Amino acid sequence: MEFNNIIFEQENQIGYLKINRPKALNALNPEVFNDIEKCIQSIEKNADIRVLIITGEGKAFVAGADIKDFPNYDVNQAYDFAERGKEVFRLIENLEIPVIGAINGFALGGGLELALACDIRIASENTMLGLPEVNLGLIPGFDGTTRLTRLIGKSNAKYITMLGEGINAQYAYELGILQKVVALEELMTEVNKIAGKIIKRSPKSISIAKEVINKSAEMNLADASELESKEFGKLFGADQIEKQEGVAAFLEKRKPNWNK
Repeated sequence: MEFNNIIFEQENQIGYLKINRPKALNALNPEVFNDIEKCIQSIEKNADIRVLIITGEGKAFVAGADIKDFPNYDVNQAYDFAERGKEVFRLIENLEIPVIGAINGFALGGGLELALACDIRIASENTMLGLPEVNLGLIPGFDGTTRLTRLIGKSNAKYITMLGEGINAQYAYELGILQKVVALEELMTEVNKIAGKIIKRSPKSISIAKEVINKSAEMNLADASELESKEFGKLFGADQIEKQEGVAAFLEKRKPNWNK
């Protein structure tokens, strides 16, 4: 499948989605959203892909939304643009397979919001993250306020949003936004290493665990606990081949074969 604003490649069981507008620091616009949506929909139909890695071309992951379009928006158009971005990012968040953000440089505004839609975030040491929308008289529009608040708490989210300044990768790691920070030249090696480890785990377990975590984050503790028990119990069904293989492999002291 050909795209104008992204590059998609597959190597073995790993998919690579690269935002490809380096001259615009990979800024997001409706055309980029359309390409991402088509790519994600294609990945959903590809059972061979077990992990998706999202990164950016050049010196930015994504530097934000394409501001040059903003003067043309009225209230309704701006609302639709925000909703469109959220719709596409939710496709990423709800994709059955794990999504790793390989954050290489600027991840500002919509770029940080895209990163927050990923399951795991690994960044290079030169990365700068932030929500600078208040400098434009705006606020984040692609679930930046909601996802960031749930991830690091209200006060930290307010600090980052109200100051509108970038934070470095190390501080973002300390806040819990990032899972790991590595040298730029080691970024893709580290991300591929993590993806390779995930691929060795049960595909169904990974998918269900992701779904339970996503859903439980929106539930009260009692309902979230009940959801976990139900999904745990379902995996003991007679038709659950991966559970049977995983347990048998453990007891037989061998590596599981998830392709049975």
